[in-house]
Amino acid sequence: MAAGLPLAATASQQARAATPAAPTQQAARPAPRLAASADHLTLTVPPTSGAPGYALRVTRSQLSFTTSSSGATVLATATGGDGALRFRAGGAWRHATRVTRWSWQHGTLALTADTTVPGVTVEARVTPAADRYRLDWQVDGASPEQLGLAYDLKSAGHWYGHGETQTPHGGPATDQPWPLDSGEVVHPGFGPASYYMVDPFWFTSRGAGLRVDTGHVMNVAINQGEDGLGRFDVASADPYRSTVFVERTPLDVYRDYVGVVGKPAKSDASYRQYAEPVWNSWAQFYTKVDQAKLLDYAQDLHDHGITGHALQLDDKWESDYGNMTFDAKAYPDPAAMSRKIHGLGFDFGLWVTLWINLDSDQYQYAADHGYLLKDAADPAKPCTVTWWNGKAGIVDLGNPQAESWYAGRLKSLMGAYGVDGLKFDTRFFDERCAPHPGYQPADYQRLGAELADGYDLQGVGIRVHWDTAAHRAGFVTRQVDKGTGWDSLRASVTQNLAISTIGYPFVATDMIGGSSAKPSPTKEVLVRWAQSAALMPLMYASTSPVDTVDPTTGKKVVYDRETTALYREAVARHRRLAPYIWDQVRHTLKTGDPIMRPLFFDYPHDQAAYTVADEWMLGPAVLAAPQLTDAPTRSIHLPPGAWYDVAHARILRGAQTLKSYATPLGATPAFINLKAKGASKALRALR
Repeated sequence: MAAGLPLAATASQQARAATPAAPTQQAARPAPRLAASADHLTLTVPPTSGAPGYALRVTRSQLSFTTSSSGATVLATATGGDGALRFRAGGAWRHATRVTRWSWQHGTLALTADTTVPGVTVEARVTPAADRYRLDWQVDGASPEQLGLAYDLKSAGHWYGHGETQTPHGGPATDQPWPLDSGEVVHPGFGPASYYMVDPFWFTSRGAGLRVDTGHVMNVAINQGEDGLGRFDVASADPYRSTVFVERTPLDVYRDYVGVVGKPAKSDASYRQYAEPVWNSWAQFYTKVDQAKLLDYAQDLHDHGITGHALQLDDKWESDYGNMTFDAKAYPDPAAMSRKIHGLGFDFGLWVTLWINLDSDQYQYAADHGYLLKDAADPAKPCTVTWWNGKAGIVDLGNPQAESWYAGRLKSLMGAYGVDGLKFDTRFFDERCAPHPGYQPADYQRLGAELADGYDLQGVGIRVHWDTAAHRAGFVTRQVDKGTGWDSLRASVTQNLAISTIGYPFVATDMIGGSSAKPSPTKEVLVRWAQSAALMPLMYASTSPVDTVDPTTGKKVVYDRETTALYREAVARHRRLAPYIWDQVRHTLKTGDPIMRPLFFDYPHDQAAYTVADEWMLGPAVLAAPQLTDAPTRSIHLPPGAWYDVAHARILRGAQTLKSYATPLGATPAFINLKAKGASKALRALR
């Protein structure tokens, strides 16, 4: 039996429904009440000034839960099939069936249910509050491999959240369904050590939300095979702990979630880093980079008037991964290179990782001193992981001596070569490794955040998630690598919306134009990506609009003058928007609200907004609707209000859909809500 949840009460308490005495500090609030019938138990939580109230109906014949608010269903667990409360044991999925006992005491509804395995029961507890309830449960009489909840997706309307999605159609590189139920999500390995930016939080168009409180790896499937179900399984026998939020709007649910995990205490990016792009060498050269190429890249950008606050040298500058010394052949004078980059007006940054390759001259030293994570199966030896650059060990940030050794080497490197900032890449932990004694895998998100917080991350942030420290640190979040086609451009938009709405508000797409060693982006994709990024919080750039090298052919690609001019215009537009964006940053630090957000966060009663996947609000005043395809026109949905159409200098009334809105390559549709806070700054920037 898994420990953690008290047993349900005795049968003598089942014959009646009772209303428990409210705690003293909540005496003024109407108390939840329970009603029982032969078929159902109904827990009613009255509305308050800040919450709509709800009813939770428990079906007794086969344990399931239906949540309603204002008389309408807002969330329901699955029925039949695999059941609502499910567990995997003996190589097969089982589930809870008939409720055999229940009690209502001290504000908690306790339930016992039979299962499809004779002699095995489910013990569940429901603890209501004004705008949410906790649902915790465990399996007695067996040692399950996984526990899971299954929901009927349609019961809640549309689904959002999750973060970067693995999908059968190329996600997250080329596919990010928005809403989630419009596609398929099949995401094993969904957990705190994942490289993907994910949180165990989902919310719906009907004002419901789900948070799974776990540090274990999950397997998440949403509409897999178009089955209409959401399955949220945890790979552990520990009690399953979750919170269901019930609110008036999706934004209210988001704010409830941020109230649990925390809002940013600061932004790690400066005003200039919001105002100007950062240029990174990765998609321009990949690993075929050297000192001469990097300096030519910087000079070209400078000479064509394409500004940026920093230029970062990405992967393949080290003599070996983990050495923290420059490859002397490719970089004969890195100090002079740094001075030249500074002279062109850029800060200088380097790509770094905590992964030390086995052939590095530092590996054996780190292993001998116990500075590497240990193997989960054999703690007597270092953990070995395979990545895109070979086999490596990982510096153990749970070991203070290891962290000090690594940080000291970074400090020496940066001081010797005038390095202003860093791009941390790869993960801080891997599930094949054992955490340092006294730590859990999820703790490495916090440890990584604490390490990175001591450096200028130059507006590319760091990919930490799940842990409260990651939410409160205020890092910029850059997306996982994208392809270079239209599908990746569209995925970059919906992925930013997904990341923003799980509590990471300072977002940038993957490098403008994409990467992933795909063919160089076409002129049209590169320009449209820059135009799109100009209407987001930050711009993260790599492929030069002057020229680049196609990684699939090795041939030089030269873009025409119009490409350079339109890219430069997008950068200038973003720079003009910077005062408005900076106001949004400061607002986010007060509220936790995302800067880039779906239309329905601001217009929850506009039902058409819930399926718009190619527009967004940038703060309360700017509606961005750039062209994300190769079509000459597009449809644009305007929510209720008075909107200034930037391209045509006219005022339009919403709600309406503009059909066949012309989008020549030089046009980036944007609209300003004339009554919203910040409208005057936005007008000055965009008009």
